[in-house]
Amino acid sequence: MQLLFGSVALHNQTLKRIHPPLRKRVVSGVQPTGTIHLGNYLGAIKNWISLQDTYETLFFIVDLHAVTLPYDTQQLSKATKDTAAIYLACGVDIAKASVFVQSHVRAHAELMWLLSSATPIGWLNKMIQFKEKSRKAGDENVGVGLLTYPVLMAADILLYQSDFVPVGEDQKQHLELTREIADRINYLYGGRRWKKLGGRGGSIFKVPEPLIPPAGARVMSLTDGLSKMSKSAPSDQSRINLLDPKDVLANKIKRCKTDSFTGLDFDNPERPECSNLLSIYQLVSGKTKEEVVLECQDMSWGSFKPLLTDALIDHLDPIQVRHKEILSDPGYLDSVLREGATKASEIADATLNNVYQAMGFLRR
Repeated sequence: MQLLFGSVALHNQTLKRIHPPLRKRVVSGVQPTGTIHLGNYLGAIKNWISLQDTYETLFFIVDLHAVTLPYDTQQLSKATKDTAAIYLACGVDIAKASVFVQSHVRAHAELMWLLSSATPIGWLNKMIQFKEKSRKAGDENVGVGLLTYPVLMAADILLYQSDFVPVGEDQKQHLELTREIADRINYLYGGRRWKKLGGRGGSIFKVPEPLIPPAGARVMSLTDGLSKMSKSAPSDQSRINLLDPKDVLANKIKRCKTDSFTGLDFDNPERPECSNLLSIYQLVSGKTKEEVVLECQDMSWGSFKPLLTDALIDHLDPIQVRHKEILSDPGYLDSVLREGATKASEIADATLNNVYQAMGFLRR
């Protein structure tokens, strides 16, 4: 009896090695428009590095989203490769994560169309970012893609049966829309309806949950502590680009907006720029908030700015060096993106086929 028990235990251990526990899946991406800046890095990409150790991760360059506003066709391809190289330079490990280009997986655009057919236009008209961007550009200069890109974002997430999606404060509304679309498709086409068409029944899509980044990861503009650091801001002085040369970075910190208060402190509503610069220092130095307070509370801006500049240079220099190395071998980067797209397509195509079946399409 003991021998049999021992054999069963050994068999179970063997099964665990052959079939390791399934990890929850996380997807995320960044547009290749403009230059990746410190806000993109600290608010998203830097967090991916820890996520890839815990979750099954897919990180992609969302080039289809990049064409919803006017862009430089001569630069899109280069910017896409630059962005992929930055992912890798920042520490995304292709042994743990799939890295690919959104347009290289055709299922994104196909699923977006299918989801569009079931998404009420009223849901899209409520999107705050659409209202803001269309008001700035004017109706005659705004394409339909700007209105419908939240549906493409939903397709990006739902294609991979994602469990979690890292989101910032400004993206919560879009994820909520994704969840509503998933629920709607599951209700309209899932369950018994799908089973009658030969499917497995049940839900077609997982309904993803938000994964909120660590507190303080939202980086604000260098020229306005109440506005988020942005690629689209007219002035390059407002942001720190990940690939800024040391002299450019130093000049931006030297000229950034500050205040006339004595000392430095976090979380003072009257000092948004001070809170932002201290948060940046905390995030790039790896120190705790308490350590930064003790170190900097009695400093003047004249003392603190060189300290922040040195911390930024120390943190970003290895990324810049690695980025240059990756781009020097285009064959390597192409192979990474090709392999990532192949892996992603396997998951995406399975989901897309289920959707086509559940919606009643005649398949080849």
